[in-house]
Parts: sequence; structure tokens; C-alpha cells
Amino acid sequence: MTRISRIVLAAALALAAGANARAAETGWKLERAGVDVTDRASLQSGARTFVNYCLGCHGLALMRYSALTSIGLTEEQIKDNLMFTADKVGQPIATAMSARQGKEWFGVAPPDLSVIARARGADWLYTYLRTFYRDASTPTGWNNALFPNVGMPHVLWSLQGERALRTEELMRDGKPVSDGHGGTVKVSRFETIAPGSMSAVEYDRTVRDLVAFLVWAGEPHQLARHQLGIWVLYALVILVFLTYFLYKSYWKDLH
Repeated sequence: MTRISRIVLAAALALAAGANARAAETGWKLERAGVDVTDRASLQSGARTFVNYCLGCHGLALMRYSALTSIGLTEEQIKDNLMFTADKVGQPIATAMSARQGKEWFGVAPPDLSVIARARGADWLYTYLRTFYRDASTPTGWNNALFPNVGMPHVLWSLQGERALRTEELMRDGKPVSDGHGGTVKVSRFETIAPGSMSAVEYDRTVRDLVAFLVWAGEPHQLARHQLGIWVLYALVILVFLTYFLYKSYWKDLH
């Protein structure tokens, strides 16, 4: 398969995943991710989380390991700490799982995440990774408040811990609050079953770093493009002034 074919396939998979997610969403409020793709420490932390917890099922086929030098890592650091599915830094960040294995285990092949942040958005990814809960009725034993009945298990559960989702009627003066359509207003909250290795603040920071890395991976040259755009604007401003003075100089003898 050519590189262009891989790009088209990865984009199609990400957009398809986004379409399926939109169809399954419950209207759960999105939390603001607040990622900063200029923070190299955050990107490095996100890369570490990705290869340790996500790479087993999801790859970044449109990015090579060597691209991680752009976030401040040396080739030696990449080889020693991050390069689990390749022999050379010039190879793509591909998952070891085949599409056939993914379909057998999860019912659908896990999508490549090269452009998932561009397809879904940082806030969606951040909220999604923070709203898993235990559900014995699903094949994986996990469910998600933002994306109900998703086939993906909670791969970060050891960090966040195990939680249950409790849904109750909103009460006021001892009576359920009506939703105006013959029903009642429901409120949902998470209840901790077993704590993870991280506090809530630490886990949120880890997820934010992971999302920041996925945002950067979706467009690794965005910072250079933004900087170039600023210089282009400066050049245009100077060109406007030069054009104005040229106009005044040209017409002064004709008036």
C-alpha cells in the first residue's frame, strides 16, 4: 500500500469513527481540554502514555518515530523508551495488532489515530477518556458516558481506577423535577469503586498530555505553519505601507 493510500485509509477510518461516535453520543457535556501543543514536556508525556497504553491497539501510521525529535527527544531516547513496534526510527508508528485480530477481539478493527484529533476535536477526546465506567452488561466490562456501548475497554483504568455511573432523578422540595415533556430530569454522577494509581488531578493531567500529543500528531507542522503565517502578515503590512507611499509618490506630480 502506498503512503497516499495509507493517508486516505487513516482519514477515512478516523472520520468513520467520528461519524459512529456522533450517532451514539448522549449529549454528555464536553469538558475543555485546554491542550498546549507548544509545551514539549506535555507532548513528551503524552507520547509516553500513547506508546505504553494505546499502541497495542492503535497506531499512528502517518507518522514516523523520527518525527518525535520535533518535540525535543533524541533518537537514543526514542529507541530506548518509545520504539516498541519498529526496528528503525525511520519506520512508521504502527500497532502490532492486525485488523483481523482487532475485529475478532473487539468486533471492529481499532482505527488508526493519526487524524483522530482533527476528526473529533481535543475536547471530545479529553472527555471521552475521562468518562469510562464499569458495566457488567458489555463484552469488555466497560462502558462510556459520552460514547455508550463503545467496543473499546478502558485501557487507562489502572491509572484512573474503577468507577460506576449512577443516574438519579433531580429532586426539588422532595419531588422529581419535570423535564417539561412528561418525564423527569435525570442527573448522572460517577462513584469510585476502586481507586487507581493516580489522583483525579494527576489523571486529568495525564489525559490532557495524551490528547495534546494526538492533536500535535494530527498536524505536526502546525507550529511552523503558524510562525510562517505571522511573518507573512508582517510582510503584507509592510507591503501595504510601501504600496501607499508608492501611490503618493506616483500621483503627486499629477495633482
